[in-house]
Formats: sequence, C-alpha cells, structure tokens
Amino acid sequence: MLLYLHIPFCHRICPYCSFYKHTPGSTPIGKFVGALGEEALQRKGNLPLSSNPTSIYLGGGTPSMLSSKHLSALFASLHNAFDITEATEITLEANPATFDLKKARHFKSLGVTRVSLGIQSFTSHVLETLGREHSPEQASDSVKLLREAGIPSINIDLMFSIPGQSLADWEATLHTAISLKPDHISAYNLTYEEDTAFFDSLKNGTYSENEDHDADHYHLAEKLLTSAGFDHYETSNYAQPGHHSRHNQGYWQGSDYLGLGPSAVSTIGNIRQKNIPDTAAYIKQVNAIGNAIHETEELTSAQRRIELIALGLRTTKGIPIDLLVPESLERARVLASENLLRIGDTRLHLTALGRPLVDPIAAELI
Repeated sequence: MLLYLHIPFCHRICPYCSFYKHTPGSTPIGKFVGALGEEALQRKGNLPLSSNPTSIYLGGGTPSMLSSKHLSALFASLHNAFDITEATEITLEANPATFDLKKARHFKSLGVTRVSLGIQSFTSHVLETLGREHSPEQASDSVKLLREAGIPSINIDLMFSIPGQSLADWEATLHTAISLKPDHISAYNLTYEEDTAFFDSLKNGTYSENEDHDADHYHLAEKLLTSAGFDHYETSNYAQPGHHSRHNQGYWQGSDYLGLGPSAVSTIGNIRQKNIPDTAAYIKQVNAIGNAIHETEELTSAQRRIELIALGLRTTKGIPIDLLVPESLERARVLASENLLRIGDTRLHLTALGRPLVDPIAAELI
C-alpha cells in the first residue's frame, strides 16, 4: 500500500496550480498536524492488519513549509499509526525558499529518503510568470544543501511550454539542472487547469497553446536528459540508475493507496474515497468522527481497466495485452503498423514516436 499525505499550505498561490492549497492564514498548524495523526490512526484501524505503507509521499501545497517541530510531530504520528519500516521510499516535496541546511538535515533525521524540489525553471522571467518565490540561485543552492545534508535521492521538477518561455530558455534550464547532478528530473508540459489564473488567461486569449511548440520542448528534454544518462522511464520522468520513483510507479501500476489530509484521494481495492477539500472542515470532521471522507465511489472493472491503460501506457513497461478488448487490440495493431507502439507476446508499449502522443493513443485503446 502507498501512503500519501496532503499538506495544503503555500506562502504564495501559483497561478497555474489546480491542487487544493491555500496560505496558512489563521489555520492552527498544530491542530492540522494533530488531525493528520488522528486520521492516520483511525484509517489504519479500518484496513487489513497487514496494510502498512511500502512508500510514503508528503505532497501539497508545500510540506517543507511545516516547522521542524510540526514535522517531528507528524512523523511521530505516522510511527504510532503504522509500521513504516517497510517504507523503502519516503518522499517530501519542498520549495527552495523554505529550508536551510539545518532543516534539510532534519528531513534526513526523520527518515526522508527522497526530496522533490519544485523548481520549475532556472530562468528569472519564467519564474516570475509562474509566481514562484525563489530565484534561480536559490534553486541551485537548494540542491547543494540537500546533498550536504545527505538526502539519498533528489528530484527536480521542471515545466515547459510556459508563456513567454523560449526554446532557448528551456535548453538553458535543462543544462543547469543537469549540471547540478540530481538523481531524478521530472519535466512536465504545462497544462491549463480549470479554476486557475492561467486557465482564465487561456480562455480570454492572453495565453495560447501550440502542439508543435510543446513537441519541440518535449523532444529537447528527451534528447538532453537521456544523453546525460537519465532513463526516460515515464512520459514526464527521467531517473539515474536506482532512482526511479517507487511511489509514482505504484500509482502507474494500479497499487492500492491511502490518502490523508484535505482533498486527498484513496483507492483500496475497488473503493475510491475523497476527503473534504476544506482544511477547517477537515480538522473538524476528523476530530468528530476520525475521518474526513467526503465522497465514496465503487469502481467498476471497466473503470479500473481504463485507468490501468491510461497510466500504464505512460511507462516504458507499457501494459499487459489482456487489458485490451478485441476492438482495442485491432486498433493497437493499426497503431503498431504506424510505428506508434510495439506489441509483444504479453505486453505492448509505445515507441519513441508514440510517447509524445500518449493521451490520444490511450483514448484510442480504451
């Protein structure tokens, strides 16, 4: 089982981000951390006895905004609720402006094995467009601080096709990222999500999308990162040997996962549940009944099959052929004739030509 904890706090709200988040405001952080611990304990009590996390991921929001005191209390709660000795990977998302060397060492002391840095770009004007609070220099320094603190695995999150970002800007960012020698790089194509300022700008014509522009940025990243020794193991993810994200691989393979915190989603077997997306209401409900479940859905076998196809096609491992119904298999053979995918004895996977088209190809096969 995978364990995810959603920490919704951010110093500043980025105009492209659609995740549930907010500035701390008057939220009592200690009470929030306490509610997370209580939810962990109560949700664990409703799981099979053997359900302990093999991977833990603290996302957000900005988990690294939590003070060392609150992080210690949170990890103490996790130890109280679960046996986390089987968790071979513990990831903490962090923004460069939210920690120093002392705090980075505290991450390590808590058992964090992997830090994912939300850098996005090493170009000043692009960071300004994205509403990021760190500078390129802070971003570079944050990688060095984590290395000095002894964090075993460091990921850098990057983004391309940002308004005003040229191909030269993207190339410079990639070269800087490579020079810092991270263990993993995630390179995401900007998507315009509803309920964001960027989406509003897209709708009113201030911003625009260009598939050729996206493709140029995608292929440049693939060329430079694979040449630097990174394995392009998923559409947006590149890893040095031994540093593939185990947590994300679990999602892509359809593993069970438990989500804690406001707006967090859980899928255990064929039951999917979503927590209430309101921090104050989350704290109140957890303290009242021990959980914050807001929605529950029983997934059909067809829904699970569709998700496994859509997620599995993003990886180099691809998907088992038996996920495809006969009509989909016929379409797959057509796509194979166009060199967009390869069909083996038991699995199929996308070719280099097909990987940038993963979403429309998945739509063809489901």
